[in-house]
Amino acid sequence: MLRAARYLLGSPGASGFGSRSTAEEVTPDLGATTAIITGATSGIGAETARVLAKRGARVVIPARSAKAAEDVRARIVAECPAAAVLVLPLDLSSLASVRAFADRFLALGLPLHLLINNAGKFSHGQLALSEDGVEMTFATNYLGHFLLTKLLAGRMAETAAATGVQGRIVNVSSSVHGWFAGDWAEYLHLVTRRKIPYDATQAYAVSKLANVLHTRELAARLQEMGANVTANCVHPGIVRTRLNRDRDGVLTGEGTDSAQSAC
Repeated sequence: MLRAARYLLGSPGASGFGSRSTAEEVTPDLGATTAIITGATSGIGAETARVLAKRGARVVIPARSAKAAEDVRARIVAECPAAAVLVLPLDLSSLASVRAFADRFLALGLPLHLLINNAGKFSHGQLALSEDGVEMTFATNYLGHFLLTKLLAGRMAETAAATGVQGRIVNVSSSVHGWFAGDWAEYLHLVTRRKIPYDATQAYAVSKLANVLHTRELAARLQEMGANVTANCVHPGIVRTRLNRDRDGVLTGEGTDSAQSAC
């Protein structure tokens, strides 16, 4: 209880930062760093892209909507003219698109230090399947990120070995992963074949549970490989973003623009 109260009051923890600390305050200089951030056209991802670019990182924004990504890029460059921001097409719900994105990125010959799997989907309608026949929330939140990470992990390990700088893979999950109990594979099987009613919250919880399980296994395998790359799973807390844009309310409405500052 005391720990929760300290958090809500914004008291700094062992790191020296607290719940009122901003992204700009906690992010160090990132010159010569290359980062890929999914879901960077709005919300947490857009702010992450802005701050990393401001701190000197080359930021790659994968996006389904080229216009939305270019708008984010334009805002970042307007604030930080020297920012290096690259936009590449990617639809995480399509395994073919994920492979095409990875091929394009790898062909550029760029290093890769940081992969932030942030993009997320919460369905508010009926069951929808991806082009690969997978429940859409699971396909977007987990399966696409799983394949993306698998295809780029080698480049991350190579970059870390060549530079001596530890690589980081960050999977953005949610404490909602604990809302699902049972056999998630069987659940998806039954839902996909419409043998049980579709529940958007359960589908989201399953996708977030998969993120956590993926991170745990990935961390172990990276260690076995001897790769100087870490894998972490984070719960960002309750944040007012466009994830729940179809459900306006006290906690779900779209948030205000983040504070801007000059480079």
